[in-house]
Amino acid sequence: MNNIEFSLIITAVLPALIVAAVAYYFLNSFLKNEETRRRFIMRKENQKNSLPVRLQAYERMTLFLERISPGKLLFRIKPTGDEANLYEQLLIKTIEQEFEHNLAQQIYISADCWDYIKTAKNATIGIIRKASSMEEVHDADSLRETILKSLMEKSAPSDAALAYVKREVRQFI
Repeated sequence: MNNIEFSLIITAVLPALIVAAVAYYFLNSFLKNEETRRRFIMRKENQKNSLPVRLQAYERMTLFLERISPGKLLFRIKPTGDEANLYEQLLIKTIEQEFEHNLAQQIYISADCWDYIKTAKNATIGIIRKASSMEEVHDADSLRETILKSLMEKSAPSDAALAYVKREVRQFI
């Protein structure tokens, strides 16, 4: 092969290689854009379908937080007898049952929000246990009074969690 034949081959093949490289680049860019567009459309459809379910989960957790608020809990759950211990157990059992009933909602809410809700539940149980262990608590009525007095000094733990839930819902509505 001489130089002339070699240069003719290069001049014929070089433009074809350049066209192939440009075509590959544009085709690759087009396919990436199409994939991104498909993902965006799928995400948009999923959000449209999942938003009502997520809102329902937040509604249920709001209801849970309202139901375990010590003031509302005490007025909803009446003591069955005079023993403070039994009333304490009844209140805690009610909170735990409410929580277990709503466990599946954690799938639809953020981890931070779920942590706030668990903390509110545990803090509410802590308030009940602390009040029950006080010396002036001798019967169920004195336990109720002690818990209500502690609520006058500071807000209920469920109030902070409820504020967080409302803040989070506002972010995606």
